[in-house]
Amino acid sequence: MTTKEALHAAEDKMKKTIDTVMRNFNEIRTGRAHPAMVEGLHIDYYGTPTMLKQLAQISVPDAHLLLIQPWDATAIPEIEKAIMKSSLGINPSNDGKMVRLAVPQLSKERRQDLVKVVHKMSEDGKISLRTVRRDAKEQIEKLEKDKAISEDDKFKSVDELQKLVDKYIARIDEVLKAKEKELAEF
Repeated sequence: MTTKEALHAAEDKMKKTIDTVMRNFNEIRTGRAHPAMVEGLHIDYYGTPTMLKQLAQISVPDAHLLLIQPWDATAIPEIEKAIMKSSLGINPSNDGKMVRLAVPQLSKERRQDLVKVVHKMSEDGKISLRTVRRDAKEQIEKLEKDKAISEDDKFKSVDELQKLVDKYIARIDEVLKAKEKELAEF
């Protein structure tokens, strides 16, 4: 393995971390209906965990209503069960053909709680980035120890790795600010 390969692998892991943080942020409801709130829910569909977006059409007819229309109506009870288990805090209703989710306005206290949750998610993302950095740094140091690279190459690679981490931490902070702003809107 070369330092370039180690850095490339680390950056791939960092991108996946950012994707995970963004997906988690999308699951936090802000008082407005959005398909991303439920798309990632896993439904037990005939014994197989399947993402909701693969089982149903999800639409937003207005700012406070989500409609979930499964292609197979027999999946409705499992969809409702998954929604109830999720952290959405919304009770689904159905008419036998589709599931309706009425998204209520958030109280000020709930918004403040959600800001705390979002901060925790962003901190978890940053911790994950730092873990990737530590692992990549250990790989680079092992390359130097095995005489595959020089000490100068090690320092350059570690510096480049730190710049990558800083870039992705800044990206998490950027997404966090946007989510905070979204949560603050009434």
